[in-house]
Amino acid sequence: MKLTPVSERFILHWGEMGSRWGVNRTVSQIHALLYIAGRPLPADEITDTLGVARSNVSNSLKELQGWGLISVVHLMGDRRDHFETTGDVWGLAHAIFKERKKREFDPTVDFLRDCVNSPDYGKEEKDAQKRIAATLQFMETVSSWGDELLKLDPETLMKVMKLGAKIQKLIRG
Repeated sequence: MKLTPVSERFILHWGEMGSRWGVNRTVSQIHALLYIAGRPLPADEITDTLGVARSNVSNSLKELQGWGLISVVHLMGDRRDHFETTGDVWGLAHAIFKERKKREFDPTVDFLRDCVNSPDYGKEEKDAQKRIAATLQFMETVSSWGDELLKLDPETLMKVMKLGAKIQKLIRG
């Protein structure tokens, strides 16, 4: 697949952003390629287009599948697996937020609950107890808010975001 200059820049930038978010650069670039391509691609075409090792592409595709960001499709007359992602940016954001919450946020909430419920918690300094409890309360509130946002359809979520921006302006004066 021949990339246009803008597509190439998009893919390279998405790879850079992925690195900043803690995601392997190649994983991010493959996802960006599938998103930009807008059609299912076989692994060998991904390898050729991005100029990366086939083994790297295979591992990256498995990781993207684990995140629920891509799926395998089969095309009539072609025995190879092809990979695609949704073209819906809200769907992607939803999948990423849900998976990051599950992998990163929820274990922290569970850990903080374990700390507060530990018999050793009472042995901590009072200020440390207050900070741990405050952190847990904050994390539970954000977690609950995140769960509610995940239930919203994109149109409603957009309205909530716009309303939030208006409320901010009103509060700031």
